[in-house]
This record gives sequence, structure tokens and C-alpha cells, in this order.
Amino acid sequence: MTQNRNVVLFIASSLDGYIATKEESLEWLYKVEGEGDNGFSQFYDTVDTVLMGKKSYDWIMKQDLQQFPYENKNCYVFTRSLARNTENVQFVNPDITDFIHVLKSQPGKNIWLVGGGELLHSFIQKNLVDELIITVAPTIIGRGIRLFREGDYQLDLSLKGTRNFNQFVELHYEVKR
Repeated sequence: MTQNRNVVLFIASSLDGYIATKEESLEWLYKVEGEGDNGFSQFYDTVDTVLMGKKSYDWIMKQDLQQFPYENKNCYVFTRSLARNTENVQFVNPDITDFIHVLKSQPGKNIWLVGGGELLHSFIQKNLVDELIITVAPTIIGRGIRLFREGDYQLDLSLKGTRNFNQFVELHYEVKR
């Protein structure tokens, strides 16, 4: 286990920067011909902690899944409302900066920032993201849920690498500090 844990955004986006349609649909993503799981399994093995917002959690729970997809990881769901912890999830409403500093100080693997856009925006504003792995689909949606929200911030990035998964292109960036 490493002590140098990074917060990593791993997400898919349309070419015009959307992560879902306005109706929260990902159908556009599944229409693109990929390769295997588009690098997901390889990435998933590098993390032991999963972070997501309540909207993303609710979306996942509405899917027809046989089991919770992150049950072998420490999963934290950020929410402003009261929610009861489950066997697989801890609902939290902490000071984000303090919470992340505590997680990063503990031994373990990387920390996956699943999403969504609102939580990502909070992390970016507080400079808590270390790496971004964005898999771009050759699709233009036109409108929907943006990957990056408009705001008063700037992130300077360094390209770590690119990979192709048939029609998808993965862009891997490290945040310059």
C-alpha cells in the first residue's frame, strides 16, 4: 500500500464536454464502439476508495444492477441531506478539504472521484484533484450535464499519456502544483 495517494477523476465525456444528457442518460456512450472495458479494470485495480455525490449515487442505484458496483472499495457519498449508511456506503457531509487530507494521509491506493459534476466542481475549486483521466467519446450531445462547470478557477495540467480504445480516446493529465 502506498502512502502517496492521489485523488483521480476517471470519467467518460462527449467530445463537447458532457457526461450525460439533461435527462441523465448515458445511452450515447453505449452506442460508441470501444475495446474491452476501455481500461476500466486496469484503473479500478489502482484504487481502494470511491467518492461520489448523492446524485451520482442515486443514478447508480436506479440502474438494474445485481450488486453494488463498488462493494469491495471504501465508498463515500457526499450529501447535504440525512442518509443512513449501508453495508457498502458511508454518507458524509464533511469539510471536503479536511476529509481528503485525512484520506490521503492514510495508507492505501488511489482515491477515485467518480463524479458528478457538482462534486467535481467543488474538488477543483479547492484544488483537491491530482489526476484527470478523461475518456472522450466521438459524440456531440449539444447540451446536458457538463463535465466542467463554469467558474472562477484554473487548473494547469501536464499530459501523462493517451490511449485509444477503438473509437474512444483516453487523455491522462496530472495537475501541476
